Amino acid sequence: RYERIIEISQQLNSTHGHATLLRRIISASMELTNCEAASILLIDPATGELRFEQTSNMDDSEMNSIVVPMEGSIAGWVAAHGEARVIEDVSREPRFFSSVDDAIDFQTRSILAVPMRTRNKVIGTLEAVNKADGQPFNDEDIKILTTLASQAASAIENARLFQQSDFMAEMVHELRTPLAALKTSIALLQRDLPDEHRDEIMTTMQQETNRLIRMTSDFLDLARLESGRTRLERMWFDLGPLVHECAGIIRPQAHEQNISVTAESSSLSVFGDASKLKQVLLNLLTNAIKYNRPGGSITVSTATIERQGQPYVQISVRDTGYGISPENQKQLFQRFYRAADTAGFTQGTGLGLAIARRIVEAHGGEIWVESRENVGSTFTFTLPLV
Repeated sequence: RYERIIEISQQLNSTHGHATLLRRIISASMELTNCEAASILLIDPATGELRFEQTSNMDDSEMNSIVVPMEGSIAGWVAAHGEARVIEDVSREPRFFSSVDDAIDFQTRSILAVPMRTRNKVIGTLEAVNKADGQPFNDEDIKILTTLASQAASAIENARLFQQSDFMAEMVHELRTPLAALKTSIALLQRDLPDEHRDEIMTTMQQETNRLIRMTSDFLDLARLESGRTRLERMWFDLGPLVHECAGIIRPQAHEQNISVTAESSSLSVFGDASKLKQVLLNLLTNAIKYNRPGGSITVSTATIERQGQPYVQISVRDTGYGISPENQKQLFQRFYRAADTAGFTQGTGLGLAIARRIVEAHGGEIWVESRENVGSTFTFTLPLV
């Protein structure tokens, strides 16, 4: 097992994707301790709360709805004291937080919980639940999981730093353009210019200021999504009215270019974050206007489908624009990628589709595009119906 943990450690340290890294830690925990389930609980730096970040036996909606108390839970005690604990029979443990079992219809019999410690602090707790062979967790299990937790904590911190440094470099690069425009505008205003030129410069400054505001808002949205710190406020809601509402919001803008907007969606109850999904829909619909042709059309529709035996709702936004080349399609959902619109200008922050993808994936769905040049594009995303 120690030879195996060296291999796993190398894999973890070379993984910079947050979600992939967490899944690998869970898989390694179950393999090395031969347990039925495993969980990663991390301390939220903003609130100090202990939350499930990844588990083997919960979906995203269940994880996001549970806050584990620092006092009154085994994981909280381990995170607060920085010491491992083995509970052979949780029914006799006063700190056992039974609300989790009640919420996911699971029976916990025994727990091995170890702190996830970096150089100078504990960032969370790694738990192994129920030995698969029915035996109690032993000293070797404690040593193995403690070693893995230390490697995992280091890998998580490295992944966070990698994403932050990479994201910051891109962000600074993108901010230079509007800042340079503002600097030039201020320099021009200091000159003795005719009033009409001053008005033009003031308009430019207003546009670039608004662009900076949009950028910073999008930066924060994407940074929170990529770090896993955005919590979806899930609830049951009717998708049909949301689709029609979004179509109504963008219809005046579409009519300015003589573009028709049609919404085809009946009542359909889904479980998700309505405000975040509204953000996705509005982004796709706004893009459908921007990259459409005058006199074109936009259709947003929903349908229920089955993928790999599971039910999903599929939401599609179809336009009759100029289409997207195969080369550009490969990059559309990357950060800061912007294609020229129908007027030949590159606009926006280049983060809208990257944010949309993160929101859809956080809901357990997928997003993609199908497009033919000079015919149009269809952006589609799915949401699990559970």
